[in-house]
Amino acid sequence: MAAQRTGAPSTAAAPALPSLGGRRSSYRERVADALRAALIAGELRPGEVYSAPGLAARFGVSATPVREAMLDLAKEGLVDTVPNKGFRVTAVSEKQLDEYTHVRALVEIPTVAGLAATADAVSLEALRPAAREIVRAADAGDLIAYVEADTRFHLGLLALAGNAHLVEVVRDLRGRSRLYGLTALVEAGRLRASAEEHLELLDALLARDERAVREVMTRHLGHVRGLWAAHGED
Repeated sequence: MAAQRTGAPSTAAAPALPSLGGRRSSYRERVADALRAALIAGELRPGEVYSAPGLAARFGVSATPVREAMLDLAKEGLVDTVPNKGFRVTAVSEKQLDEYTHVRALVEIPTVAGLAATADAVSLEALRPAAREIVRAADAGDLIAYVEADTRFHLGLLALAGNAHLVEVVRDLRGRSRLYGLTALVEAGRLRASAEEHLELLDALLARDERAVREVMTRHLGHVRGLWAAHGED
């Protein structure tokens, strides 16, 4: 779900919030997913305090699920509660970003490479709409939609390995990451190239080319810490 930059909360129908990684999510969980995507994309900045009513207006939902979702994010350490004011976004250090990316590489690269031999073509093709959605979001410069679709794609891909615990570990690591460099990529017109790597990865998997899968995954995860982290790349 992309954030609504202006306007009041909707009192009619609830917006179509994302269901990430194949989970059957409650509405509260989907609100948390959308807020988490905003955190990851840098739409909500570290150190700033956000109120539940203000976020509700921004996302076009009511304040109650936003408040409940932010309390869930507080339990995960992504925000801190500020009495009578709202929630302060916690900062992520350079060292933490390095550690998260390192663990993700250790887990995701061999897991996805293994899918070149085990994943069936129908299941892989089912992820192509999400991959195309990532490209569309990149073209539109919609960073929250980009992160949501990117999360659905990667967690859905990892789910094909049949290890639910692994998917949850990566979900947690992704939620703790911060991709502040996404804005710079949009401004430089370079986000589409990164987005298209998802389609490249699918094609390599369907071709059963494990070496190509490893190469794409290594390059793609390198962007998380390089291009997409706090300072970006030149």
